[in-house]
Amino acid sequence: MAYIIAVNAEILTASGGPCECAAGVGNCSSDPAYQQCAAELHRGYVVATSAASCLASALMGIFANMPLGLAPGLGANAYFAYTVVGSGMVSYSDALAVIWLEGWIFLILSIFGVRQWLAKVLPNSLKLSTGAGIGLYLAFIGLGPGGLNVIGPDLTNIVGFAGCPSQYLDSNGICTGHVLQDPRVWVGIFLGGVLTAFLLLYRVRGAFIIAILLVSASAWPRSSGVTMFEHDPSGDDGWAFFKKVATWHDINPVGPQNINWHGYNTGKAWLALISFLYIDLLDTTGTLYAMAMQAGLVDERTGDFEGSSTAYMADAIAISCGSLLGCSPCTAFIESVSGIVEGGRTGITACVIAFWFFLSLFFAPIFASLPSWATGSVLVIVGSMMMHSVTGINWTYLGDGLPAFLTIIGIPFFYNIAYGLIAGIISFVILNVVPWLLIKATGGRLKPEGWDTEREPWGMAPNRLMLANLETRNLNKFQRYAVNSAIFPPWFKKLILGDRRFWQLSDEEIEDYLEGRRETARRVEAREAKRIAEREEHRRMLRPLDEEVPPMLELNEKASEKSYHQV
Repeated sequence: MAYIIAVNAEILTASGGPCECAAGVGNCSSDPAYQQCAAELHRGYVVATSAASCLASALMGIFANMPLGLAPGLGANAYFAYTVVGSGMVSYSDALAVIWLEGWIFLILSIFGVRQWLAKVLPNSLKLSTGAGIGLYLAFIGLGPGGLNVIGPDLTNIVGFAGCPSQYLDSNGICTGHVLQDPRVWVGIFLGGVLTAFLLLYRVRGAFIIAILLVSASAWPRSSGVTMFEHDPSGDDGWAFFKKVATWHDINPVGPQNINWHGYNTGKAWLALISFLYIDLLDTTGTLYAMAMQAGLVDERTGDFEGSSTAYMADAIAISCGSLLGCSPCTAFIESVSGIVEGGRTGITACVIAFWFFLSLFFAPIFASLPSWATGSVLVIVGSMMMHSVTGINWTYLGDGLPAFLTIIGIPFFYNIAYGLIAGIISFVILNVVPWLLIKATGGRLKPEGWDTEREPWGMAPNRLMLANLETRNLNKFQRYAVNSAIFPPWFKKLILGDRRFWQLSDEEIEDYLEGRRETARRVEAREAKRIAEREEHRRMLRPLDEEVPPMLELNEKASEKSYHQV
């Protein structure tokens, strides 16, 4: 995740921040005062990104006990810099005020279980496809200009081969020739990708960070053919900052002094608030659930995961705190799966991430100098690991399989997690609600084939919300599941019933939770055992053929030798 320090600083600096351009919009590159302010803004954002990521990850680890690192999200920061502020929708100061308010709204929604409820009511196929879609999204980022630079914009196609030396780039950043001839591409592929794959193959812990450090070490010397500090003004400036190694840089000109606390009096500000809420609600909720499923923390009976309430609240607090540092909304990072793959299952993983972000406050020149081609191959490999979730999707029934497929391809193709989820949800509603209405209207005569036998069981029974205020010990198994799917969290139900210790889990609730984890573990083990048995059966079917081949070859060789002597 260390690369976000440099990437986020670069993107948010493009918003201009509090810097004023006397030359007018579009001509700021010719304004020396603005360029100097932008350079200081970039350095400030390096420190601000580290501070926001440290605080957010620590909140997630300490209070939610989840192995997730938080940092300013890539999609949200681009929306902040290029759409909300860059297009003139609202000013920089008003946008920070909007993000601060968004965090508090998210906190209220998390306390009352709205975000958890949204994660629960999403169909299982859409939940699983979200993880796979994020995996493809990671791979696309890893292959693109922000990673290995293997692919990029093209004049005739949507994307094409890139990776050409800088002298062969036109004004639009498109390669005019000599594609894939930049040596940095191949250093990233072999030293960063192939080496990482072999280390993972042999179960070497820390495989990802080993590869990243090796590639970075090759890119730091200015005499290297793959240096990231070229001999130009930008490279000279980066090299001068890198040589400081350990230094404290002031967070100015970013900080809480830039927030306009009276910036809510325009309609555009509220429109920006709604947009941020909608994007972050789908983006963060889907990412958190996908990461929890990757870590094996999801209770498949309830569709929830351990510490979901505190995880969503920690994320909400991080959003507001990040705005005080001038940052766009913080979110759980999909790169957290790297730590999960390495064995992280508790908040210790998030605290370790927070510790390294804390160190980066003092080693900003180092952590801000990780080349993109050092992380590109890692993103591709992590993306391949996340595709594992497609095995649990119900591909048999079109009403489940097609929405899942649209989600998987929508996330990378739209370059936005939220838009991919929207495509999947809308298609799921159309393919399942419309047939349900036809079934009701025709008395069951227009029922799709497989509706009762192949379709994934899902529904929003009205009595689920009614059951939210009932005691679980008086309910049967189906009703208990309904309570778990209610919109309000269990603590709110107990508060309504007058329980003075509504925040404490009862012995029954603890046992029910543990049983859910055990049941989920049994299901996961059963699925894994089934896959192992299928692979073993496949090997067993091929084994007799392997044993019969050598004698047949020997017989053919003897026959050929006999025919040769006869001739």
